[in-house]
Amino acid sequence: MKKICTTLWLQFFVVIIVAKRIPTTLDGPFKPLTHRFDPLLHKGSDDLPMDHPRLKRNVTSFFPEQIALALSTSSSSMWISWITGEAQIGLNVTPHDPKTVASEVWYGKESGKYTVKQNGASVVYSQLYPFEGLWNYTSGIIHHVKIDGLEPETKYYYKCGDSSLAAMSDELEFETFPLPAPNKYPRRIAVVGDLGLTSNTTTTIDHLIMNDPSMILMVGDLTYANQYLTTGGKGASCYSCQFPDAPIRETFQPRWDGWGRFMEPLISRVPMMVIEGNHEIEPQAAGLTFQSYLTRYSVPSKESGSNSNLYYSFNAGGIHFIMLGAYVDYNQTSAQYSWLQHDLEKVDRGVTPWLVAAWHSPWYNSYSSHYQEFECMRQEMEEILYTYRVDIVFSGHVHAYERMNRVYNYTLDPCGPVYITVGDGGNIEKVDADHADDPGKCPSPGDNIPEFGGVCHMNFSSGPAKGKFCWDRQPEWSAYRESSFGHGILEMVNSTHALWTWHRNQDIYRENSHGDQIYIIRQPQTCSVDSKTG
Repeated sequence: MKKICTTLWLQFFVVIIVAKRIPTTLDGPFKPLTHRFDPLLHKGSDDLPMDHPRLKRNVTSFFPEQIALALSTSSSSMWISWITGEAQIGLNVTPHDPKTVASEVWYGKESGKYTVKQNGASVVYSQLYPFEGLWNYTSGIIHHVKIDGLEPETKYYYKCGDSSLAAMSDELEFETFPLPAPNKYPRRIAVVGDLGLTSNTTTTIDHLIMNDPSMILMVGDLTYANQYLTTGGKGASCYSCQFPDAPIRETFQPRWDGWGRFMEPLISRVPMMVIEGNHEIEPQAAGLTFQSYLTRYSVPSKESGSNSNLYYSFNAGGIHFIMLGAYVDYNQTSAQYSWLQHDLEKVDRGVTPWLVAAWHSPWYNSYSSHYQEFECMRQEMEEILYTYRVDIVFSGHVHAYERMNRVYNYTLDPCGPVYITVGDGGNIEKVDADHADDPGKCPSPGDNIPEFGGVCHMNFSSGPAKGKFCWDRQPEWSAYRESSFGHGILEMVNSTHALWTWHRNQDIYRENSHGDQIYIIRQPQTCSVDSKTG
């Protein structure tokens, strides 16, 4: 009897272990799986008002606010940015003189003991419109300081501001990353995109904070300030529908300030690495674009050899990240492509085994929204990323979640990257729920015109969709898709294994609950940089 009970218990234990096994990419390619939008949920929500406690200005005079961290190319450095003074908005605005307030960071390894002081630079920007009745904007003073001489894997305490004005921030803290090495990684990396400032955004960020990341990868479309007229009012889920007579794509720039305050409790202690999306273009007078994005947040462009903040690279322990610009020239004759080639040539996979890329607009996407929109970029850049064996690609833009099987040139390939779309941060434009393979939902080739670059829409030349613009079922390269708001967490286990988990917003209060989870496994022997075939 005892032997029988023991046998039954062991069988039960084995069943439990098997049931809880997390799949790996080596188990793939997976049969495509779709989780439809839950009709019990709302597809979207309105933006938070500017007087919301998490958005309104809570400092006076020239005390720092909107404090943000960003990594440099080396773990011995960190960028710290903040804003002082009040922005101005109206028909006539006068920019602040950035020289009136110093840019200082005091820091050290003990709380209350700041052994090093570092000075930086300050700047202001304006958003100006050459149309009668449109309001103009000029920012507070934006400060950027790069602090050096940091030790790896060490906690630092810091204050920022202007000590001569007795206008310093409260004490904050951060922890440096390990040096690049094949067995050293950030503890947990949060990946999120298309955030905005809605109540859904609040759930996304609160959920993300609960998962305790050590870094945030923000894959574009931060504030959605361009869903407004310059005079503010109520934001639109569809700008062209609500404001068809607007003379230009207007913005309400104070939404950027609200977003900086909303994010400050998180990104003043955890570095956030950003890349631009289409909602950051923000055209204004004299043909200027991207001024808010380019001015407010630090990125290590110069340190990584880039001549533009719209694309750059950095290391985080044993990961080399490449941040590409989808809204700047990406052709093979472009400066960005030349920079990418040089950057990839310098990567030492013995030191940084993992190669992760990110840009805003996905190349592989089975939703109707933005379907084949950036096919031109794929045709220009996919081959070089495949040749150098990029492991994972993160994008946003589509307001839903989708993870691909390993793929190259629309063909299942065990050496292709794992493409993941996480444009489901919760913005005002609502969740995307229609798929291009749903009956009647295939876009026409004239739809989904990109805001930058050419149009390269094409019919498939091989496979089950040969000769067609859309599949008649979920494409074989699409492993998992779901229309829900959420965020992802990437955890590097070692030089060949990484755990990817996508968390739905609706699971925030459910313990150990998630939407999608998989171990992404590198095969450096099979898929070496020198082997050009899968």
